[in-house]
Amino acid sequence: MLTFTHRTALVTGAGRGIGKAIAETLAKQGVTVICVSKSADSCGATAAAIVAAGGKARALAVDVADGAAIAKASEDLLKEFPTIDILVNNAGITRDGLLFRMSETDWNDVIGTNLTSCFHWTKLIGRPMTRARWGRIVNIASVSGIMGNAGQANYSAAKAGMIGLTKTLAREFAGRSVTVNAVAPGFIKTDMTTEFVNNPEVAAKILEAVPLKRFGEAADIANITAYLCSEEAGYITGQVFSVDGGMAM
Repeated sequence: MLTFTHRTALVTGAGRGIGKAIAETLAKQGVTVICVSKSADSCGATAAAIVAAGGKARALAVDVADGAAIAKASEDLLKEFPTIDILVNNAGITRDGLLFRMSETDWNDVIGTNLTSCFHWTKLIGRPMTRARWGRIVNIASVSGIMGNAGQANYSAAKAGMIGLTKTLAREFAGRSVTVNAVAPGFIKTDMTTEFVNNPEVAAKILEAVPLKRFGEAADIANITAYLCSEEAGYITGQVFSVDGGMAM
């Protein structure tokens, strides 16, 4: 067991996939988890599953692409909780396409959901952390933000932006004992990747670039995220942890 002392976490994109796994893993460590997603049904299901398993959680439906909605949600949460000790910025979408075919809407939607949301949540939830002189922020980036990926100019740019944001905020918040790190998943088996994971030809081509020759599991991301949120990770900040089977070596 990792060490968490009466901590509260907010996890975005907690309704499915990696975010759901992170929320459940933190809850198993005794953390109270606020499960955020755009869909009330999906974040509600995650929170209900955590409670049914004996953990502490609540659901919060917020469109993370809406800065005003994040501001209202944060204001309400901080009336209920003195501080939110842990923030995991995980929410993300894809709108893939080659650059010359990519619409401005597809560009803006991905940047807004994947990157700008981190700005809003961190600015609002991070301030009480700095006052309390304890906090953990983990941004779920992607190997695409490190290596690039054809057909994902918007997604790669957003994830690379998260990495730059992570490193800058780590420097800004270090004096207040708030750590900021990033996790960069590779090809992880989730709802978002079902299409190519279940296609033998596509899967084989992808795995040619993965030294470990297998896809990752959501638990692989959840486990390292939980560690970075714990007391044990107090001397780690500004780092990017690739969890990608060796792709970005």
